[in-house]
Order: sequence, then structure tokens, then C-alpha cells
Amino acid sequence: MVRNILFFVVVFLTNIIQCVTGFAGTVLAMPFSVLLVGYDTARPILNALGFAASVYVVIACFRQINKKELFRMTGVMLVGMAAGLWLKRYFTGNPTLLYKTLGVLVLVFAVMNAVKFYTHREEKEWPAPVSAALLVIAGVVHGLFVCGGPLLVTYAGAKLHDKDEFRGTLSAVWIILNGVILVTDLFGGAFTPNTVRLTLLSAAVLAAALILGNLIAKKLSRKVFLQITYVLMAISGISLLVK
Repeated sequence: MVRNILFFVVVFLTNIIQCVTGFAGTVLAMPFSVLLVGYDTARPILNALGFAASVYVVIACFRQINKKELFRMTGVMLVGMAAGLWLKRYFTGNPTLLYKTLGVLVLVFAVMNAVKFYTHREEKEWPAPVSAALLVIAGVVHGLFVCGGPLLVTYAGAKLHDKDEFRGTLSAVWIILNGVILVTDLFGGAFTPNTVRLTLLSAAVLAAALILGNLIAKKLSRKVFLQITYVLMAISGISLLVK
């Protein structure tokens, strides 16, 4: 019971951060959620919540979606995601490998984004092979942990310069990719009665987080929240490595 309550707190806080910063909600929530409710429960719930949150953003930014980049990102990432879903079977029965791999990934994401933030490095156009590799790896990570966002952001930052175009296009990508995972989870038996109950309760928590996050975004500095995000990402990654 206590672990479930703490899981709801994680969902609430990370989605406030997601709403303010525009990214990192799932990658920040996943490590803590895995420790609290386990990988098999956390992954389908966070995927479903990510799908719902993306629908919310796409409704607001539908006209700004860059359809050319949407099809390119989705097409390449689906290839990587298929590999990630296939690899998932090797992680499910090996929690130690799961925790260590996720911990390393989260730490890499934290350092990568923090360096870019503190050095004020401008987004650059990546060579075509590097761009394709980023998208494939993002798909693999998303298939495994539903948190390929940081790598997709690395690619999209050089392609999508308008804020609403960025949010709308990336959210449309997540609707498609998370939708595929959601269907596989539904038919694969990932939603047990306990998982369904936690998902429904988490959806109410998500709604409250989105409302509060929108209010905070209008009042407080995004820079402060980004700094908090990178620190929390580093802590969550380390917590998995030492588990």
C-alpha cells in the first residue's frame, strides 16, 4: 500500500516536471517506479500515461505538427522499437541486468542534457547516418523502457525550432509508438487486475499533475525546473546502480 502511494507521488511530481520542461517525465519516473512497483507493472502504466498525456498536447498543438518529420521519426523508431520489444524478454527474468542497464541509460541522459544546458550549446544538424542511429537507438530504448525521449529530443532539437511544433510533433510520435506498445500490452496480458486498478488511479493523478503543471509553467522559471530534473535523473540512475 505504501509503495503504491509513493508510486502515485512519483507519477504526480514527474508529470508536473514533464508539463513544465516539455520532456523527461517518463525517463524520470521509470527508475523510481521500477523500484516501487516493479518493471512489469511500471512499464505498461507509464506507457499508458504517456499516451494519454501526448493526446492532451496534440489536441492543443495539432496545426503545428511537422508531418514530414513525424513520418520520418516514427518510421525509423518503429524499427528500433521492434528490436527493443524483442530484447525485453531477456530483461524481464533478470532484474539485476534490468536495473543496471536502466541506471546507466538514465545517468547518460542526465549528463548529456546537463552538459548541453550548462554550456548553452546550440542544436546542430546531425549527419544523416548519425540521425538515423539516434532514432533507431531511441526506438530500442523506448521498446524496452518506454523512455526513449531524451534521444529523440537530441535529434528533434536540430529539426524543430518552434516550441509548439516541437511539442506537437514529438507528442504525435509518442501517440503512435506508445499506442503500438499499448496494444501489445493489452493482448500480451500486461494489464493484470492490479495493474488496471493502478492505471486508473494514476490517470486521475496525471490529470491533476497536468493542470498544476500548466499553472506552474506560467509562474516559475523553466530553467529552475530543468536544473531540478537533471539532479533527480542523476539520483534515480545512481539508485538503480546501487540496488
